[in-house]
Amino acid sequence: MSPRAVLRGTPFPYRSNSLNLFRLILAATVLVAHSFYTTGNGVGPHIRGENLGGWAVAGFFVLSGFLITRSRLRTSAGDYLLHRIVRIFPAFVVCLIVTALVFGPVAALVQYGSLEGYLQTPVTPLQFVWSNITLYMNEYTIGSTLSDVPYPGVWNGSLWTLFYEFLCYVMVWLLGALVWFRRSPILAVLAFGLVTAAHALNPLVAAAGLDGSFLLFLKLAPFFLGGALVYFVIERAGINALIGVICLLIAGGLILLIPGWGGQMSSPFLAYGLLWLSSVVPQPRWVAANDVSYGFYIYAWPIQQLLALAGAGFDGGVLAFVVYNVLAVVLTFACAWISWMTVERPAMTRIRRRQTAVRVA
Repeated sequence: MSPRAVLRGTPFPYRSNSLNLFRLILAATVLVAHSFYTTGNGVGPHIRGENLGGWAVAGFFVLSGFLITRSRLRTSAGDYLLHRIVRIFPAFVVCLIVTALVFGPVAALVQYGSLEGYLQTPVTPLQFVWSNITLYMNEYTIGSTLSDVPYPGVWNGSLWTLFYEFLCYVMVWLLGALVWFRRSPILAVLAFGLVTAAHALNPLVAAAGLDGSFLLFLKLAPFFLGGALVYFVIERAGINALIGVICLLIAGGLILLIPGWGGQMSSPFLAYGLLWLSSVVPQPRWVAANDVSYGFYIYAWPIQQLLALAGAGFDGGVLAFVVYNVLAVVLTFACAWISWMTVERPAMTRIRRRQTAVRVA
């Protein structure tokens, strides 16, 4: 068999992949990584200074970069932006409200036996919702709740990434307006190279006065743009098993061998490898039909904090830690399922029907 035949790709199976399953696994990995912090059991396993949750978020971003770029190039600018807003904001806002008006009062009752002062003590529940409603997390606390847990005061330590994900959505929205971006991968290559180099030169960027949120954007954007770049590759050449395996090996090597920015540099290889795996690993039908990974991600931390408040996972024993994680997974999945069935899927269905009606009219 010729080398060309060995490397020949097949079209990516957009309708029969296991990306829902992979994203759910990544969300569960974030939960397990955070469980070390929320139970006071240290910081857990790290790879090149990043915990497993951070690497799972990187996986989220490379897959999102691939899928979101496809969405941008297949829809109008208006439809694309509306889809992205509807996909991320309704469930996010409901999560803030549920945290402030359900989880918070439960925590107050467990801690103090009453709700006296709950609505008035800064940060008040309404302040918590309003100050975070734009996706940028300004406040993590609600009054004096969660003061007795190993990771005190923080009601949701996962939501901060959503602001940067939405910034990546906007970045691709703007790039998609350029004919050059639509016709050639060169601009995607340049954009990926630019943000990766900027991340690698973090000290110089910080010295120029661009620190804080901008550095976090530079940390995450290369993963998203790595996935965007791979979209152009797979659209033109398809996906190939041998290349997929090689890409996973290269990604692992870059992560392990290059401190600081090896992960960002690995993102196109990581994206290709994960996408290949998603094309060959089967997933249950109910997972294919129900994308609960987003809800799982946004509800995991508050569920973990409530379990910690109840004393779960405190004694440092392996069994207690395992039971804590099992309870967290089950309860988080229940919240994610409710979010999917009552908020996320209805919102997306409604907007798709409205856009279809507008096109027909």
